Amino acid sequence: MNTTRAEKTAGRRIHRPRVITGTVLRTGGVSVRLQGRALVVTAALLTALVAVMLVSLTTGDYELSVSEVVRALAGRDSGGADFIVNTLRLPRLLTALAVGAALAVSGALLTSLTGNALGSPDIIGFTNGSAVGALVVIILLHGSMTQIATGALIGGLATAAAVHLLMLGRGLHGFRLIVTGIGVSALLLAVNSYLITRATFQEALEAQAWLIGSLGNRGWIHANAILLACAVLLPPAFLLSRRLSMVEMGDLTATGLGVNVTRTRAALLVISVALAAFATAVTGPIWFIALAAPQLARRLTRTAGPALLPAALLGALLLAGSDLAAQRLFAPALLPVGTATGTIGGLYLIWLLITESRKSRA
Repeated sequence: MNTTRAEKTAGRRIHRPRVITGTVLRTGGVSVRLQGRALVVTAALLTALVAVMLVSLTTGDYELSVSEVVRALAGRDSGGADFIVNTLRLPRLLTALAVGAALAVSGALLTSLTGNALGSPDIIGFTNGSAVGALVVIILLHGSMTQIATGALIGGLATAAAVHLLMLGRGLHGFRLIVTGIGVSALLLAVNSYLITRATFQEALEAQAWLIGSLGNRGWIHANAILLACAVLLPPAFLLSRRLSMVEMGDLTATGLGVNVTRTRAALLVISVALAAFATAVTGPIWFIALAAPQLARRLTRTAGPALLPAALLGALLLAGSDLAAQRLFAPALLPVGTATGTIGGLYLIWLLITESRKSRA
């Protein structure tokens, strides 16, 4: 069948009804669709995640056995293993897992809402907006961790509101949104640079180190903050994922199926921005995860919907694995994880742009 010119609009995903296969389990008034490939991929990601966690907790300058780690986690070791595991390694690992999952789900929601593979918080500017809010608190207000998270959230939401106003009347779809977001992101990056010039030498060093994105020196205050954010924001995201799958079919189709498209988009957009903002507040901007994890999860599971659970697991695996590689492969140098993910993300973005360009010409 020939494709019309209107269907090949740059940056716009064509919404056609899709056939969804799988087994449906019904219990009372609740039905759950199980897809074999998605279950296998999810199980494989969980297995890989457990392996990365074990390696992260047992290896390093101070080698530990699995039994020593288990005793320390159970509170039955009061020696050096307890300090190494519960004070140094575990908070950093949990922060990596939660931040990776938050960024991946944020990216999955945003790419589904925009209908474009480039519709990531990294590209559209939400991450830089959160960074502006956090830097204002760090440099100008000298705030605490809670205040930094609040500033990042306000910055991210303000950026989302600005992009929405610039796109008013044009919808969230299409190449225009990506271009608008890139412009806003570039402007915010300039604001970040200006804020650093207004800081003292020590503050500028701290701010620049934070802007690279790092999991170094992350303790329980950081882990608890992002874990709490995930506990609050991820459940509604998963609950609304079915509506999101319908929205992907097109506004008219979703409305015909009983979905309030406007409210669903608004709620999911706020959740996406909040997840990216809290993750940025804890570790600084970490690139690549929000862009790549959702797309890789869809390719692995081959599901019609956004695949939020596989995306979250893959995001956690990518960030924890990248941090583990940065610690072990470049020791004794302290390489920030943002450097590693940014390098890989640049290569992935080039590949994604080439792929999308070929699709638009097809």
